[in-house]
Parts: sequence; C-alpha cells; structure tokens
Amino acid sequence: MLTLPTYWVHDLSPFLIRFTDTVGIRYYGLAYLAGFAAAWLFLRSYKKRGLTQLTAEQAGDFMTALVIGVLAGGRVGYFLLYQPEALLASPLSIFSVWDGGMASHGGFVGVAFALAWSSWKFHLTWRHLADLIASTASAGLFFGRVANFINGELWGKVSTVPWAVIFPASAPEGTPVALIAARHPSQLYAAALEGLLLLALAQWLLWKTTWIRRAPGRLAGVYLLGYAVVRSIGEIYREPDASLILGLSRGTFYSIFMVLGGLALCLIQGRALNDSSSPESKN
Repeated sequence: MLTLPTYWVHDLSPFLIRFTDTVGIRYYGLAYLAGFAAAWLFLRSYKKRGLTQLTAEQAGDFMTALVIGVLAGGRVGYFLLYQPEALLASPLSIFSVWDGGMASHGGFVGVAFALAWSSWKFHLTWRHLADLIASTASAGLFFGRVANFINGELWGKVSTVPWAVIFPASAPEGTPVALIAARHPSQLYAAALEGLLLLALAQWLLWKTTWIRRAPGRLAGVYLLGYAVVRSIGEIYREPDASLILGLSRGTFYSIFMVLGGLALCLIQGRALNDSSSPESKN
C-alpha cells in the first residue's frame, strides 16, 4: 500500500505576546529591532578596529536615518511595487502597518536616501557609508525572512520534498488540511541565501580585503550583485504574490535594477578614502 508523506502543518503564532486578536508583540516587529541592533553592534566593532571615522554620535544619527529609510522605503515600496491598486483605492491604507506589507527592494531605495542625507550631514563619502550598510544589511534580512516563515506568509511553490510545509493560509479559508498542498518553505531559503550567505560574504570582504579603504563602494556593488543573484534563485521556489512582469516574478524583475546599480559601483571606482575620512589617518 502506498503511504503518502506526512508534512508539517504550519501552526506558528505571529505573536510572541498577544493582547487582543490584532494587538500584541509580533515576531516581525522584533525582527526589525534585532536587525537594527545587529547593525549597531557591527558599526561599533568597525569603529573599534579603525575601519570607519563615524563617531558614536554620528553612528546614532546614521542608524536613525537608516531606520526611517528602511521602514518608510519598505512600506511605500510594497504598495508601489506590489499593490499599487490598493494604494489608489485606499491611500490611507499605507499607514495600516498592523496589516503587514513591506518590500525589501523598497527598503533599499529608502536606504539610498538615508545614505545621501548621512553623507551630506557627516561630510563622508557616500560610497564608504554604503559599504558599511552593505556589510550589515543581511543580518536584518535574515531575521525578517525567519519572521516571514513564522507568520506563514510568502510561502513557496507546491512541492513534494520531504521538508515541504503545509501553509493553511495558502488555501481558501475553511479548506481541510488534507486537501492543502505542501509547499517549499521559501522563506527559510531566503533567510539562508539573502541572510546568512550574503552576510558571511560581506563580512569576509570587509575584513579580508582592503576595499573598505582603497576602493570604497566596491563592497556595496558586490553586495547588490549578490543580492540580485540569490533573490532570483529564491524566486524560483517562491509562489509569486503579484502578477508577473515580462514573464518574471516581481522580485526577479526588480533585482535587474540592483544588478545595474551593483555593476556601476564596481566598474566606476571611487577614490580611496582621504586622510580626513580614512581610518589610516589614525594608525
């Protein structure tokens, strides 16, 4: 007799602590806090090792700008890139953050604005600041993708792999679990690729090369290229959550622009950091 594989049914709560049906401490919010905290710790270690001239006060302002850029860019990007019709129908829905909805590509755009402001404010080359961000960003992506899995959202395509997961939310409400197809846990694939793999690569480039001093912007360029590649790989297993563009999932299509940006940063080299902004001036 043929025995069908038994798949785990996703039943995780999105709340660490729940006060009402919709109010509580959510893992998704904690993921953002963990990501920003990790970035702050990385920046502190860079300062101690002489890799940046950001002062403690500047680092605090820099982190504030990044928080605003990521949250505003991610939220606005979600509606513009994935749900423009919802924004047109109800513009005020952009403030309904409790309903979820963030876009990583939009977050990157928000970070670009934070970069421009910080560069002007601190009189430091934006390429150097971009390298600092690129070396820490994947920590936040890792926590965010794990939170996506806990939330049971952004699930993958139907699959029969042994580790496939049944996501009840992927079927119409009331559908018996026995009739719901198991899917790739694509959120965890993304956590491994966009998070752990890219974080390891960025940290290796930061500590094992002289790019941070001699070729500011190159690390950020490689990071953008790497993100575009691993995001596109992850999209192979992820169920599209919006209509396709030119036959590509939106995550893959928008990554094309990251490839262009990454190539520009790698090919159009910036000047090595000068004495006024280079850690070498303190050595």
